[in-house]
Amino acid sequence: MNATAEAAQAPPPSIAEPAVPARPQVWFDGVLCDIDALQAGLTTHAMHYGSGVFEGIRSYATADGAAVFRLPEHMARMREGAALLGMRFDPAQATDAVLATLRANRHRDAYIRPLTWFGEGGFGLDVEGHAEHLMVATTSTRVHLGGTRARLGISTWRRNPADSLPPLKLCGAYVNSILAKRESRSRGFDEALFTDADGFVVECTGANVFIVRAGRVTAVQHRDALPGITRDTLIRLSGAESRTVTLEELFDADEVFACGTAAEVAPVHGVEGRSYGDNPVTRELAALYARVVRGEAEAARGWLTAV
Repeated sequence: MNATAEAAQAPPPSIAEPAVPARPQVWFDGVLCDIDALQAGLTTHAMHYGSGVFEGIRSYATADGAAVFRLPEHMARMREGAALLGMRFDPAQATDAVLATLRANRHRDAYIRPLTWFGEGGFGLDVEGHAEHLMVATTSTRVHLGGTRARLGISTWRRNPADSLPPLKLCGAYVNSILAKRESRSRGFDEALFTDADGFVVECTGANVFIVRAGRVTAVQHRDALPGITRDTLIRLSGAESRTVTLEELFDADEVFACGTAAEVAPVHGVEGRSYGDNPVTRELAALYARVVRGEAEAARGWLTAV
């Protein structure tokens, strides 16, 4: 990927003053550029083989200005994925890039996508000799699962097993999610639910799963599921038990909800033919989570990085 337009200068630290850019800005290899001024070469390794690592992160408008939720944890997970591919990744540089891009676009409530990948070079699975790139893009907030009570279909596809692909945000791994989601959508559902061959719940295509039974909250745990940062947040906020959960237990639950950076706390209306009720515990947790990410609850202390 090469920048074909002159890089824009990074704006000052304050998010209150910069003019709205005529076109969205992206951070690419150290400079801010118009998003339509960049191109990727046709031999980009990541495009052919999925050799990249990404994160999904959110910033929120708070009383003290924009802030990014649990940014260090996202950077640490991204570094872990990059290390597996033998890719250089500097969390401090990526953190600065996230903040600079938010300032440039004047985004407060935003979805943030950092991506590092192997670029142009010859065909083949070896990554040696390929250029390494880092970009950050930000967009106005989009809610995964539509912010509504989703209906889940159980996928016939299995989640990538952890001993084949580690549960990190490796680009190529998400073809598995695309297949499962397409299948469930074709059956009239909003989202897919992965289970394993032994009947244990794994996760959704891009979100972790919780169940509520008799007021007790349980976080679904599975070795093949992404160790979600939102999942960890909700366990800390609710005191939820983390353990394996069978599909039978999920059907027998009073409430089910999915969670993730993009989904936040998303109540589940039903799984296959099983419908759930009013989701009062889910609503309470969703309201608490909303206060936390906006710095309106004591629990948010230390979880917000000011823009």
